[in-house]
Amino acid sequence: MPDVAVSRVEHFNAAHRLYVPEWSDETNANIFGKCSNPNFHGHNYMLIVKVTGEPDETTGFVIDLKLLSDIIKQEVLMRFDHKNLNLDTSEFKQINPTAENIAIAIYNLLRSKIAPALQLKITLYETERNFVEYPAS
Repeated sequence: MPDVAVSRVEHFNAAHRLYVPEWSDETNANIFGKCSNPNFHGHNYMLIVKVTGEPDETTGFVIDLKLLSDIIKQEVLMRFDHKNLNLDTSEFKQINPTAENIAIAIYNLLRSKIAPALQLKITLYETERNFVEYPAS
């Protein structure tokens, strides 16, 4: 049976600051612009979690979307929603919370919760026009 892709869309709001602690404030501002505001800034993120695989012969599901929703809520939303990613999360204590790094972190949080036979792809919109996908292919 051919593979089928199913997706779940969620939203979360979070603040962050892009900066490299070893750099001066001026260098951080030159590289990251407004995103390096020392008082942080926020985004209304849109997250798309795509799972691809063969539908189960009995249920017809690639994955139960209620189960996927529950996993996303537990692993991502409860961890990141209405948080300062730099200060309130362990994932970004040492890693710059760029959209790229947030997508990778979300993938890593979800990967172990989803059957290994299923493919996982994360699409994260930071704004209506800026989004990242992981893995890229």
